[in-house]
Amino acid sequence: MSTSPSFTATVSAITDAFGDPTRRSIYVLAKEHSGGDQTGVTASMVAAEVGVHANVARHHLDKLAAGGYLEVVSGKVPGAGAGRPSKRYVAVTDALKINDIEFPVRSDDLLLSLLGRALDRLPHAEAESLAEEVGQEYGRAMADGLTGATLDQSRRSVRSAMQAVADALTAHGFAAHAEGRNDQLRIINNHCPFGEVATEHPVICAVDRGMVKGMLAALVDVDGEDSVGDVKTESSFALGDRFCSTAV
Repeated sequence: MSTSPSFTATVSAITDAFGDPTRRSIYVLAKEHSGGDQTGVTASMVAAEVGVHANVARHHLDKLAAGGYLEVVSGKVPGAGAGRPSKRYVAVTDALKINDIEFPVRSDDLLLSLLGRALDRLPHAEAESLAEEVGQEYGRAMADGLTGATLDQSRRSVRSAMQAVADALTAHGFAAHAEGRNDQLRIINNHCPFGEVATEHPVICAVDRGMVKGMLAALVDVDGEDSVGDVKTESSFALGDRFCSTAV
């Protein structure tokens, strides 16, 4: 299994867009205020919520818009008073758009449904082990697609590799970021590309865990996946949680 040059370019573009933690927070905020009756965010709204100057907020918003993650719209915000229409930023939900190329964030539902049903016919422990093994193999292949400075920086430790893992997962539609809290490292996924199939067949979540484990094992240059330490699923969309969390 190998990764294509376009995938490596995608990871690099996403790293550039989401490498800054403030920018990641701004993107999540914009996503929360997009869709349905939501009308996106303005620079002043972001400045107040995130705690940065309006010019800094505008810089990050424009950077995300340039990468295709946000769409810029103009017009009056419902309920706003008189004055010049605000420039608003709305999260693009259909696909990740990089260099005018669209990358669908949903996997093929038919194949996923087939996978889920096949796994359901196995004993749970065996199905979960198989799903995690497939994830590990693909995670190692994803790590092979990270070259140059990204790979060199990631080989230092598990901690330094976590954001590279999150960026690669985002390239696959997970909208992921890394965080460290209370001496615990986590990958947080704000979107599940497996959709309703994972809800119907939660064992598929083991694929996510395997991908994290396989990538980390390759990026920190250890002898095997077990050397990375305990990698576990803490929360999951499939189990009714607000986001997916994989702890290391």
